[in-house]
Amino acid sequence: IALALLMIIALGACLTSDEPHLPFESYEPINIGDGLTLSTPEAENMDAEELREIYQGIHADQDFWPLKSMLVFRNNKLVAEAYFKDKNDIVEQTIIWSCTKQILAMVVGKAVELEYIDDLNDPISKYFTHELDHHDDKAPITLHNLLTMRSGIDFENNGLAGDNAKLQQQIPDNSVEYIMSLKLNEAQGTKFHYNDADPHLISAIIQKSVGKPTDVWADEVIFSKIGFSNYSWARYKDGITMGGWDIKTTPREMAKLAICVADSGYWQGEQIIPTTWIKQMTSVIVPETEEEGLSFGYYWWIDQQRNIIFMDGHGGQFAFIVPDKHLLVVMTAIPNTQGKQQIFYDEAFKWVDKIVEVAY
Repeated sequence: IALALLMIIALGACLTSDEPHLPFESYEPINIGDGLTLSTPEAENMDAEELREIYQGIHADQDFWPLKSMLVFRNNKLVAEAYFKDKNDIVEQTIIWSCTKQILAMVVGKAVELEYIDDLNDPISKYFTHELDHHDDKAPITLHNLLTMRSGIDFENNGLAGDNAKLQQQIPDNSVEYIMSLKLNEAQGTKFHYNDADPHLISAIIQKSVGKPTDVWADEVIFSKIGFSNYSWARYKDGITMGGWDIKTTPREMAKLAICVADSGYWQGEQIIPTTWIKQMTSVIVPETEEEGLSFGYYWWIDQQRNIIFMDGHGGQFAFIVPDKHLLVVMTAIPNTQGKQQIFYDEAFKWVDKIVEVAY
């Protein structure tokens, strides 16, 4: 596994803009019977010709050579989509990395609604028993601070040298014990530190509370309700569903989850997740983060200036929700690029802003 991971990352690092886009043909979505509602830009008050120019422009943008797809939804309807590398990406699963965290936050909301989680201010000692036998310093950490990346645990997301690489390679036998064994860098609740440990502990807590793997339970109470079916969600070798990453899916499937959030927890008229949770999850809880200009809710990123909430996964996996415009833009990219070869959120905003401008 470790060797395979090294090969994947090395391959990603070697990718160049010699990976071309397919010639632009059309942005007209096709009906593949996956439960999405299709429409046209004109019917949803968008300028069709200017939208076409945006798609042509992003095709020609050499800085966006890793882009694999871009989908535009207005009023929860798919009005435009294009696949830049392979048309089969419409149905083929690709890892969406840290977008898993935003999906996990939705699952937490359901666990709160169904009273598997009592209070987000509860310390993790309420849910973990023997896991804290030798780690009393972690006992006061609350669920709230796990959900806002403020546990204080010194877990480093640092490429091949970081703690996340050890979990990706499944080196520790027990993922929770490994995280608990790390020192505390900061007092819990005092400093934002983006990491993969906090959501993994949240997944472990859900799993203990509901009595089955987080991915299985999420499918029962959320995914199956909205037709989110073309996906896989991996578990660690100790049986715990990965909290920080490891969902593989398609752009259209990811859009279904984003539509549920954009529609205040509803899917085609049926309430799936409480509206109060969606509002709480996507509200500013951490005003300043390590990312300039971005705030944080419960695992969801927020650009307050643009009034955009979004999913963000390594390499360039995004779902941008623009509530004022009833607009959703989904982008996916080659997932294992590194450094400057990735597409970053601020670069993606250049094109999202243009799409917002043609939505009247």
